[in-house]
Amino acid sequence: MERAIDTLIEDLKKMILLMGGHVEKSLAQATAALLSKDLSMFDGVHAIEKLVNEDHVKVDNACMQLLAKQGPVAKDLRLILSVIKINNDLERMGDQAVNISYTGKDYLGRRPIPAQLGDIQKMSEIAGRMVKGSLDSFVRGDIEQAKQILMMDDEVDHLKNKVFKDCLAHMKAHSEDVEAGLDLILIARNLERLGDHATNIAEDVIFAFTGKDVRHGGKFG
Repeated sequence: MERAIDTLIEDLKKMILLMGGHVEKSLAQATAALLSKDLSMFDGVHAIEKLVNEDHVKVDNACMQLLAKQGPVAKDLRLILSVIKINNDLERMGDQAVNISYTGKDYLGRRPIPAQLGDIQKMSEIAGRMVKGSLDSFVRGDIEQAKQILMMDDEVDHLKNKVFKDCLAHMKAHSEDVEAGLDLILIARNLERLGDHATNIAEDVIFAFTGKDVRHGGKFG
């Protein structure tokens, strides 16, 4: 027999998926604007951020109502607490996409360093898959998929380190490109943070469905 709280939790999952979709779109649009050199596309990122912020408030309010009126315990409580944390991570991801938008607009006003954009694009694609995969794992309660997201974070970190190293080498050889190089480093840093937030969500999924805390080197087993 289905409990009332089950329906409310399913509604929460739908809200989180909608918010995650907005974050994915925001990241994709910021990256596309950078790669296509289309300044007008950056404006769309700011419009999407407003939707993400609205989602953030709605999810928080829904969670507070559930906690106050349903008195959840055990697995239900873990799920709701995880939604609250996931909600905050998604909101921060929206902020990171906006940061990429601002820095990308600055970068497009400078002499480009096209050799680095391939790695930036790869980082964005992986981060986008991490966002989608982490949320899918939450909705499905798929622990194995959540574990895969944790491993994908290493790819993002590797690419970030490569962008840092390559940009620094370029700036040493071409001092006139220091500002452009710093812009790309900042963009890579924001993409890395996006990946970190997706990792946080995957860790929350594992906690929500198993009760195991795998943060800070905690074990799956």
